[in-house]
Amino acid sequence: MADPHQLFDDTSSAQSRGYGAQRAPGDLSYPAASATPQAAFLADPVSNMAMAYGSSLAAQGKELVDKNDWEVQYQQDTPVAPRFDVNAPDLYIPAMAFITYVLVAGLALGTQDRFSPDLLGLQASSALAWLTLEVLAILLSLYLVTVNTDLTTIDLVAFLGYKYVGMIGGVLMGLLFGKIGYYLVLGWCCVSIFVFMIRTLRLKILAEAAAEGVPVREARNQLRMYLTMAVAAAQPLLMYWLTFHLVR
Repeated sequence: MADPHQLFDDTSSAQSRGYGAQRAPGDLSYPAASATPQAAFLADPVSNMAMAYGSSLAAQGKELVDKNDWEVQYQQDTPVAPRFDVNAPDLYIPAMAFITYVLVAGLALGTQDRFSPDLLGLQASSALAWLTLEVLAILLSLYLVTVNTDLTTIDLVAFLGYKYVGMIGGVLMGLLFGKIGYYLVLGWCCVSIFVFMIRTLRLKILAEAAAEGVPVREARNQLRMYLTMAVAAAQPLLMYWLTFHLVR
């Protein structure tokens, strides 16, 4: 009989009997609840769904890269704003990057006690002169190779102006971490701008040949490929030439 002064029933013996009933004497196997956490994680349907979603995203990213989907989607006679097409060139980033590059150059010269208005003006004018020379050289090359493309002068200024972003990063890292930081960041930016120019300009310069079905080894088509490679290779060289003297 239960003790009248006992407030709660003692259920420990019942639980012990129930637990003992689940395992026969001499049975060394563990109960099903003692599965490893890894197995429980893999058996979770939410985890499986998350893994499947991650794999789907990776496959979509690989498919996007394989398709070389870097071309402007809206083919119009007037320039397309980047808010309507992420692949459309714009002058906002190149213009702001050029101004910021001049300011960062002044900062670098000031930290080295070499700042002067004349030297800062020379830095800005030399960068602008190199940009103008690049645009004129590319336009002349396109004319000599007889390439019919929708690549305009504004597009060239935009594409060539993106290198100032990498130049800013290289100089800033050089000021913070010395030449090691400068070469690491500038090297990575040089590789990035090289790949960007190759994958962007070939859609513009080689578009006519691809539409006409011209063989890859055709003489004119090879000249277009060489022109694309030359423009892309010139970007890292100019990035280094315009920034190496700013890091000591």
